Amino acid sequence: MVAGTGTEVGKTWVACALASELRRRGVVVAARKPAQSFEGEAPTEPTDAERLAAATGETMADVCPPWRWYGKTMAPPMAAESLGLPVFALRELLDELRWPTGARVGLVEQAGGVGSPQADDGDGVDMVDLLQPDLVVLVARPGLGTLSDISLSSRALASQHVLVYLNRFDPADELHVANRRWLCERLGLQVVTSPAELAGGVENLAGYGPAS
Repeated sequence: MVAGTGTEVGKTWVACALASELRRRGVVVAARKPAQSFEGEAPTEPTDAERLAAATGETMADVCPPWRWYGKTMAPPMAAESLGLPVFALRELLDELRWPTGARVGLVEQAGGVGSPQADDGDGVDMVDLLQPDLVVLVARPGLGTLSDISLSSRALASQHVLVYLNRFDPADELHVANRRWLCERLGLQVVTSPAELAGGVENLAGYGPAS
């Protein structure tokens, strides 16, 4: 599960970078976005599903069912309600997940932050609890204010195996480095800052190397 401490922290970029790195290592990977929202019926920028599809070699419909595309920039269940479309439950979203034969890693990207509504009956934490993924990648900003965001999010996900990804981390930035040290030494969290590190963590968790 690719989750975030909030909106616009770079979840889709991280998910795409992870997928690309795993594929480079010979791992077959698929990505799913249970529901997505965007501005207008014909967005001018690629949607999350489009970006994920490009990174995994799938189609947009594989990544996110077309009936779960909502043309309004709100959390998906709120967008559905605003557009006069049927509301949906978490179980409906997860029951719609389909994985291709041969996929060794499946990525599920949430909408917004872990506290954001994912369906009419639950938020990101509820989705994680229901899906029970092998790993939650918690994407966060590296700078000022991130310690609080990560601390609160990781506590909400306390029953899960969490790996923190500090997006746009700059090793020359004193605050970024200090934040990473605090997260590791004071909060006991595992923190990575590059797609290569993240892919290595996923491979170690799964117990395999590149496909032969």
